Amino acid sequence: MEYKDYYKTLGVARDATPDDIKRAYRKLARKYHPDVSKEANAEARFKEVNEAQEVLKDPQKRAAYDALGNNWRAGQDFRPPPGGAGPQQGFHFDPNETGDFSDFFSSLFNREFRGAGAGGGGAPRKRRGQDQTVRVQIDLEDAFQGATRQLRLEIPEVGADGHMTSHERTLNVRIPAGVTQGRQIRLSGQGAPGVHGGPAGNLYLEVDIRPHRHFTADGKDIALRLPIAPWEAALGATIPVPTLGGPVNLKIPPGSQTGKRMRLKGRGLPGDPPGDEMVILEIVVPSAKTEEARRVFEHMAEQLHFNPRAELGV
Repeated sequence: MEYKDYYKTLGVARDATPDDIKRAYRKLARKYHPDVSKEANAEARFKEVNEAQEVLKDPQKRAAYDALGNNWRAGQDFRPPPGGAGPQQGFHFDPNETGDFSDFFSSLFNREFRGAGAGGGGAPRKRRGQDQTVRVQIDLEDAFQGATRQLRLEIPEVGADGHMTSHERTLNVRIPAGVTQGRQIRLSGQGAPGVHGGPAGNLYLEVDIRPHRHFTADGKDIALRLPIAPWEAALGATIPVPTLGGPVNLKIPPGSQTGKRMRLKGRGLPGDPPGDEMVILEIVVPSAKTEEARRVFEHMAEQLHFNPRAELGV
């Protein structure tokens, strides 16, 4: 049978929230409802959308589906794992629900039903809770200094009657200094609770650093385009340069040009070793707004005999 990518069917990301899934389903259900839709294969698409929503709206079914892993592609040949879809066996399920659903759905969840209630017997096995991933946005200054964030999470929970419920939980988490874009911070045992007394999964915080108005980050290194005056570039100068830890002095060598890169070692994000700050010089020419300013530029033109296009032969 073919693997079905339920996230792709609804057009949502794997970390979509329940509200994201609900909105996507409603939109597609309106589009493909056989009573009103003029789309080709509307009835088939409507069934696909319903099946995807049936799985993704239910935290336990979704967890069982996610346990298959994220390396599958829609249409890929699929054989269900022995015993069902994974670590979420044992939930209550009505086998009549599978009436309009695919063999792929039935192979996963109808099997779950049979294993749990239709003669499976014995004490339910403990199951480890699912790992969860939450994206947390921070500023570059937070990545440099470290920060504390308060997160509100919707936690699925298996009730005493075997059905899924959810509750909101608030966590205060510490973002360590020196984190970089995309880094995952593991909070052991803070993920979804286990099933039948099993241990909880882990919670992973995926760091997303907001764009900074002056600096750009590349791993632990940061970069800054530094404006300098023509006379600073020509004569050399020692000028203040902003860094995440406060301004430092930088010596500009005489004859510097736009695009020259200078390194401030250890002035990037902290670590072992710390990152560097790359300074890219950018010569900014003042406007000749006054008569005196015009005379200065005219004097330079007369005295310097400078042709910046000499290498172009013009």
